[in-house]
Amino acid sequence: MTMSAFTVRVPDETAKRLDQLAEKQERSRSYMAAKAIEDFVAREEWQLAEIEAGLGEAESGQFASSDDVARVIAKFVLPAPRS
Repeated sequence: MTMSAFTVRVPDETAKRLDQLAEKQERSRSYMAAKAIEDFVAREEWQLAEIEAGLGEAESGQFASSDDVARVIAKFVLPAPRS
């Protein structure tokens, strides 16, 4: 696996917190920063893929009906008490 190196500027407080986490996990600051970036990229890729899939469904007319939506809402919303 090849690796790229670059500089990232973060506030001093963030660097301090990163150093504390690295020390507690017996890892380097570099390892912790790389892991955080990898996790961020994976999460963003997943989220964008889900959004794109939803947009594709919407563009092809795959919508829930009003009745479908009402049934889902009814599962989670209690009716207002009657006076």
